[in-house]
Amino acid sequence: MEPVTSSSNTFPTTSSAPTTSSSGGGNDGAVNRAAAGLHGAVNRAASAADVAAGNVKPAIDRAAQLAHQAVDKAAAVAAPTADWMSHQGDSLKATQQKIAADAAHYVGAHPWKSLSFALAAGFVISRFVR
Repeated sequence: MEPVTSSSNTFPTTSSAPTTSSSGGGNDGAVNRAAAGLHGAVNRAASAADVAAGNVKPAIDRAAQLAHQAVDKAAAVAAPTADWMSHQGDSLKATQQKIAADAAHYVGAHPWKSLSFALAAGFVISRFVR
């Protein structure tokens, strides 16, 4: 019988285990044949596992490639949105500073009018809070 080889292991299909003498004498041949059969089965299983691993690797590589492409596409879509949000944040901050400056200017220009508006607003808010 020819040895079956896999990519990393070679096991002979005939028994290379040392034989022991026993008082029965005829049992050694049966044990050797059984061992050879088991070695052959192990070799066939190892070969099948190597073939299966070889078949699965391209699918795993393809899945990894698709995952990388999906991440790249998501990043490409998210980048303009992040830029837009950053611009909007800057715009809102500028608007807030302009409103605060305008309010400070109005209060400085009309102090009594501003004080009466503040008192009226405080009175209305206190009615809602009760």
